[in-house]
Amino acid sequence: MTQETVVSSPPEAGDIQSANPEQEADVRQFVIFICGSEVFGVDMAPVQEIIRVPEVVRVPMGPPALVGLSNLRGKVLPIISLRRLFDFDSRDNDDASRALVIDLGQPLGFVVDRVCSVVAVEPEKIEDVSGLSTTVNTEMLSGLLKDVGGFPMVMVMDFEHLISQEFADIARMARGHSAGALAQEQYGDEAEDDSEALQDELQLVSFEVAEQEYAIPIEHTQEIVQFPEQIVKVPRAEVHVLGVMSLRNRLLPLVSLRCLFELPDRTPDEHSRIVVVRLGTITVGLVMDSVNEVLRVPLTVVEAMPAMLSTSGNLGEISRICRLGQDGRRLVSIISIEHLFRHSSIQEAISTVKDMQEDDPAALDGQLEEQEDDEEQVVVFRLDREEFGVPIDSIQEIVRVPDVLTRVPKAPDFVEGVINLRGSVLPVIDQRRRLGLPATERNDRQRIMVFLLDGMRTGFIVDSVAEVLKIPRSAIEPSPQLSEEQARLIARVANMERQKRLIQLIDPSRLIAREQREALVSLTERQTGLRPGSDADRDD
Repeated sequence: MTQETVVSSPPEAGDIQSANPEQEADVRQFVIFICGSEVFGVDMAPVQEIIRVPEVVRVPMGPPALVGLSNLRGKVLPIISLRRLFDFDSRDNDDASRALVIDLGQPLGFVVDRVCSVVAVEPEKIEDVSGLSTTVNTEMLSGLLKDVGGFPMVMVMDFEHLISQEFADIARMARGHSAGALAQEQYGDEAEDDSEALQDELQLVSFEVAEQEYAIPIEHTQEIVQFPEQIVKVPRAEVHVLGVMSLRNRLLPLVSLRCLFELPDRTPDEHSRIVVVRLGTITVGLVMDSVNEVLRVPLTVVEAMPAMLSTSGNLGEISRICRLGQDGRRLVSIISIEHLFRHSSIQEAISTVKDMQEDDPAALDGQLEEQEDDEEQVVVFRLDREEFGVPIDSIQEIVRVPDVLTRVPKAPDFVEGVINLRGSVLPVIDQRRRLGLPATERNDRQRIMVFLLDGMRTGFIVDSVAEVLKIPRSAIEPSPQLSEEQARLIARVANMERQKRLIQLIDPSRLIAREQREALVSLTERQTGLRPGSDADRDD
């Protein structure tokens, strides 16, 4: 999604008009560029480089002029449209479009229509802008150049003043505010322990194999990743061992649950996922058709597998079954990881990796001894085309969006409705609306992510839940401070340069303001009479 797009440093010295050597100390260099029908200049001193306009990740709740965030050699770079700032007519970028990377407390990329040259200007050629008539607010200008670079008049942009008008938070940083201060303020405090698991419930990751639904206890689920484009085939391995893949410099054996359960084979597609399960220090990737959701299941709906079935055929790894839904017809088979890892097929897959490492010491030397403290595990979800992440331990569960949400009279505007989740009223908020994104029609891929906020469970509708991902802390950095609300909600960003991904990390405790939480408490108190079995009743 993001990519390094550097095409040049500031223009070559050959582009600079020659200056009198005796006046060299007083000469200032300016980058001349065009935006709309106007010609502008900017002092060369803060200009770090000039790049092609990169692909961006859009930022919710950012200023209107913000195009999005990009990746510039491993650093997050905000991209800002000067056309939007000046209220010029919009137009698509072309081969001539460039982004001027200017350091104003933090690097910012300003998109312009075309960069012409760099010129050397003597002080006497710089005039004030009083009385100048132009389409641009003269408060944003610091001077006027005449007869330079082949142009009769060039307006000199005062980018610091421009930022102070449009991006107040960035302007504060330009005056000395640390880019990471707000993130430290937010994450340095002790977090509320909102994810304490109840002893009478199971938390499961559910998935499908051959149109049958299975689940694995979440404590054994290390992460969920997409099926890779390439895997290493293992010679003479059994059919259920698909091969090995590299996952953050570790070799991960891949086992097909279809083959393991003696089900018809199927070629992995874009819906296929690999659930990385762990027992002790051993990890294995289980290939499945698709991942459904995270379930929080009361023990009252969980039954032991009948002894006659649990010891026969491909059911030996199934230890329990839970019955979900109002009528109990939704059956989810719970896989025992302890039993699964004793299976001869899994043992062979583990041995395969050990053999490969012994045969190729370089592979062993290339492995990293990653520590849990060096990573953060997040659930990645999508809104429109962008990816967001929340800490996995902040999520209570993930459920499907029911066909009908109960609308509540006099409910706060930000509440989409309520549902009955196993006898409890759950307020539901549309995350798109919360982040100021365009609305979309309901579809089967949408999910409700349930968080515990100040002791109250609240659901947020997202477009889809993509994966569970472990992100090295070294890849996480403070998000550029683009607006006060954005900075508080999305204070960090995972900059995964090799994968060309920027994942905006949301602080769940900031999803709802304190006064909004009070309104939700009042709403749930009024709705405690919501009957299980109504059109909003849905726990599957």
